[in-house]
Amino acid sequence: MISRRSLLLGAAGTAAVASTAKADSAIDAFLDSVGLDPTTAAQQGFRIDRQWLPQDVSYSGRERPGTIVIDVASRYLYHVQEGGTARRYGIGVGRDGFRWAGAAVVGRKAEWPTWTPPAAMIRRQPELREWAGGMPGGVDNPLGARALYLYRGGRDTLYRIHGTNAPWTIGQAMSSGCIRMVNEHVEELYERVRVGSRVIVRQVSA
Repeated sequence: MISRRSLLLGAAGTAAVASTAKADSAIDAFLDSVGLDPTTAAQQGFRIDRQWLPQDVSYSGRERPGTIVIDVASRYLYHVQEGGTARRYGIGVGRDGFRWAGAAVVGRKAEWPTWTPPAAMIRRQPELREWAGGMPGGVDNPLGARALYLYRGGRDTLYRIHGTNAPWTIGQAMSSGCIRMVNEHVEELYERVRVGSRVIVRQVSA
């Protein structure tokens, strides 16, 4: 039987956390959240490192509590908290040619959001034309369980922080510019973040 630690962490990581019950619990919760047992996950080639699981970390930035800071280079999203800490999440980011940077605000939030592929995406992938009017929310929807819509100057940037039905892509650069998170993790962030919260996207780590 494949252990959850071995599946997610590999041999080196297993030795480092073998005696850490908290790490085991976090990994169990993660696999359960995406509906995978260790054997099925292995058969599907599923793997994620413990570094992408949510955790509270020290944070020395100048951003106010409540700000979301996205570090594209390191594949982390930070939700700044009081007392010099932040809640850190692993993310998937845009591949080369689709990345962006700058400041925005959360213009709106949605649970199990409808996904409407942009016209430019449909031109690149004509098979998406059937969803030009929108794909209803659900487990097969690319936006996953929750979405935070990023606005700039009162207008939708078309970029989102959202869940994903492909959690094994966390830590990788393969989206069309949006920031993707494990569904369980974006659900947690969704509850913590208010509409109007500031979002800062950095391509290079500070």
